[in-house]
Amino acid sequence: MSQSRTVNYLSGYSAQVQQQVQSLLDDNKTGPWLLKKYPSVHELGSEKALYEYAQDIKNDFMRSSPPISKVIYDDKIHVINNALGLHTYVSRVQGNKLKAKNEVRISSLFRKVPEPMLRMILVHELAHLREKEHDKAFYKLCCYMEPDYHQLEFDLRLYLCHRDRYGDLWR
Repeated sequence: MSQSRTVNYLSGYSAQVQQQVQSLLDDNKTGPWLLKKYPSVHELGSEKALYEYAQDIKNDFMRSSPPISKVIYDDKIHVINNALGLHTYVSRVQGNKLKAKNEVRISSLFRKVPEPMLRMILVHELAHLREKEHDKAFYKLCCYMEPDYHQLEFDLRLYLCHRDRYGDLWR
């Protein structure tokens, strides 16, 4: 993996952090560190289990937000959108009314990651039910639902850098 690819996942971080990550990658230390911190993957391989898990998070923190109609793994997200997940609206005409359904799509890449990382992605997408933009209110809501949100996001980005260079950690 080139330096530019590492920077791509960590572009919002300081040059010092990016250099530290590059050094860890060059020394092949990211894998052991991540495996020690996150030894196992989640058990939410089916879309039904993923939907129920997302629904539980939503009900715990955002009961009054619009319902979610679908939560699925999507093979195309990482390649097409360069994203981890997507929150989409599907609008349909029913009679003389326009009905919008909220859908959450998670990259299939995350079928085999630790549960805290999957939770962080779901929290991010669920926060879009209330806050459309990535602003202060959005990240405040993410941290309300997952207090370790920022650390988990960083760890996930570190994993993506590792994965690009060395392949999957968890199988």
